[in-house]
Amino acid sequence: MASRALRRRPSWSVTASGIPTLLAGALAALLASSLGSPSPVRAGLPPEDRCPTLTGAPGGGPARDAAPLGVREGMLLGYNDVLRLGTLLPVEVWRNRNAFFHEGMRMEIGPCHRRYPVPEFYARATARHAGTARLDREGNLTSHVAGLPFPPQTIDPRARGAGARWAWNLERRYRGAGPSGRFRIVDMPSRMGGVQTYEGRWDFVQAARRADLAGSGYALPVGEGTEWISGGRFEEPANARHLAWRQLRPLESALRYSLPDDTFVYVPTMRKVRRSGSTWVDGIYVPRYRAAGDSGGGGLAVGGELGGGGINPAAAESIASTESLRRGFEGYAFRPNAYTWRVLAEREVLAPLNVTHTGYPEDRQRNFGPSGLSAGNDRWDVRWAVVIQGLAKERGRDFDLLTVWVDYQTQQPLYVMTRRQRGSRLVEVGVLLHRFSGDLAGYPRWPTGEEALVFDPVGAVFFDVADGGSGWRREAYDLTSVPRSETELRRLTSPGFLTRGR
Repeated sequence: MASRALRRRPSWSVTASGIPTLLAGALAALLASSLGSPSPVRAGLPPEDRCPTLTGAPGGGPARDAAPLGVREGMLLGYNDVLRLGTLLPVEVWRNRNAFFHEGMRMEIGPCHRRYPVPEFYARATARHAGTARLDREGNLTSHVAGLPFPPQTIDPRARGAGARWAWNLERRYRGAGPSGRFRIVDMPSRMGGVQTYEGRWDFVQAARRADLAGSGYALPVGEGTEWISGGRFEEPANARHLAWRQLRPLESALRYSLPDDTFVYVPTMRKVRRSGSTWVDGIYVPRYRAAGDSGGGGLAVGGELGGGGINPAAAESIASTESLRRGFEGYAFRPNAYTWRVLAEREVLAPLNVTHTGYPEDRQRNFGPSGLSAGNDRWDVRWAVVIQGLAKERGRDFDLLTVWVDYQTQQPLYVMTRRQRGSRLVEVGVLLHRFSGDLAGYPRWPTGEEALVFDPVGAVFFDVADGGSGWRREAYDLTSVPRSETELRRLTSPGFLTRGR
């Protein structure tokens, strides 16, 4: 099935933040290169179990030596079949296919347009509060209580604010109580140094708008005034061991994107907790572990007082280790109101939404191909996606344009791409891997006995196009997203969490 882009492609509007209007011609060229030829918008999802037939490469042109391919559930595809998958992959992924796919892979085609269920409490909260969520002129979200803010069938892709509604659905999607478990980040520099591997533990706690907590105002008894809490600790290698952090996203950030998180970092060589050197983070904070092996001393302590007593040549390294690094959990959380959004298209896509193979820590030796970034040896579902693009309201960061492929039915992020506005230069391409708990035997249940029915973010592979072909991979295959005990919640929110270890 061909991709379906919007008939009408409005240019970016000038906002109160002073965002300049982009030239319509430049945007049209960008859309043509990214999404292929324009075609009508589809209303709603394709029928369940209806699989596509592929006949060409991205953009609608014929693929060389590629015969038509009828996709069906359970089909196994090898590397030589990737060329014929062009119309079911984002063009950025297809053009960099040597990084994301590899010889010897066996991709299993999963179900076509499967309707994944959500828990009854989430469906109930969505229905109960449908129509209450509102967007203001700046893209801020107001009056959202719990459940999904904007049911997909109510979003007109050509209406003003459609892109922002999808972005808020992405951020407020059902994430269970928040994932918790061990992770491994494999960092692959392109120019200098070898592959670096870091292991640790990560926790994410959804503190507010919890659909399962209708009897207590949809919020946890801890973390008052907080949307969610994220934190972790590195355990390996030795130079990053015990580097720990905690990030609290304030509720008010939905109304003011510039509001910083409360982020604290424990630098073990300094034996002190510092405020993060990065005053503002879009998504999930991860400390700059590459600088974690400093010798301590110097820097600003929590509250702003000087530490170390005098000038110390290691102060800069100590500060650097508290700065945020775009590695690890990119794509899991966003600040939707930090961008001006538009819907680029709705289209059929192949994505690893519900993988079957495992990785760290369950399988430490899993093969991700020569690049270390290939998830091709797994199950990929046929899905219907909404492609949204956001123009950052503030410049001077790593990118200006953020493109996210959002699964229409589950609101899970499938792909993430970033660009710099000048020449629409591609910066990075990310493929996000999830696993559906409803298909896993022995997955923990909710305290009420109900199934969690959650997508855990078990992996991600990011290819740094602008950095000469480097990249990184995250594996976290033992994550679970069920509620924690009150004792564990208080431990995660306590200031002593960073210094006591695990």
